[in-house]
Amino acid sequence: MLQGITLGQFFPGTSILHRLDPRIKIGLLLLLMGLAFCCDKPITCGLLTLTTAALMISSRVPVRLFWGAVRPLWWILAFTFIIHAVTDPGEEVARAMGFSVTREGLMMGGYVSLRLVLLILLSALLTFTTSPLKLTDAMEQLLSPGERIGLPAHELAMMTTIALRFVPTLIEETDKIMKAQSARGSDFTTGNILARVRRLVPVLVPLFLSAFRRADDLAMAMESRCYRGGEGRTHMREPKISRIDCMACGASFLLAAILIWLQWFSHW
Repeated sequence: MLQGITLGQFFPGTSILHRLDPRIKIGLLLLLMGLAFCCDKPITCGLLTLTTAALMISSRVPVRLFWGAVRPLWWILAFTFIIHAVTDPGEEVARAMGFSVTREGLMMGGYVSLRLVLLILLSALLTFTTSPLKLTDAMEQLLSPGERIGLPAHELAMMTTIALRFVPTLIEETDKIMKAQSARGSDFTTGNILARVRRLVPVLVPLFLSAFRRADDLAMAMESRCYRGGEGRTHMREPKISRIDCMACGASFLLAAILIWLQWFSHW
């Protein structure tokens, strides 16, 4: 039932994206996400979409994994598109069930839905091409300046990475519990939304118990390996900025400049 969901998975590889420094990837991810929120013209949205598609191809990650990241949120995308289509004022193009569908609403709904898809795909690119250990180290180093004001950089990075790591595990556990309940006669596919939600209640109790048990096992494993937090912790491999990282930064800033010019200074 939940097969194909790929959120939080890592796909090993040797592509350029895999070899980029994780700190650079996080920074470029934030840059592209900011550009996705700013773009609302066809030419800028199209260019950003082509860039995302090119990154997906260069990562050599199977397309089914990206589809698995988008598929669970299709109803949010559809709901967002419909809400904008029937609530934004503008030129009416159709009328359905008493609601007026406007041309401007359809365009805005398309732009917002596209932004959400791009955000999901860009986030998936980061997790697909970066191992959890490297992602933890990168987040810790990026947050380390906040330690001067009491920010627990290592602990925050560790918790975020553990959460991402265990998303696929919990999804797999949920799928097993739902299959076991179905074998006992439960039906999760028929009825209205409220009925389906009520039928999920028996799934939540064993899922929470399993999550707590895994958390306790993980804590015992970390304590048995003498884990005491990030204070005084060293790294076997110190990350270094390479020529590929500099080239990626240059290309990204050039893309950002082009998109900003097309968005605010061009008449296209």
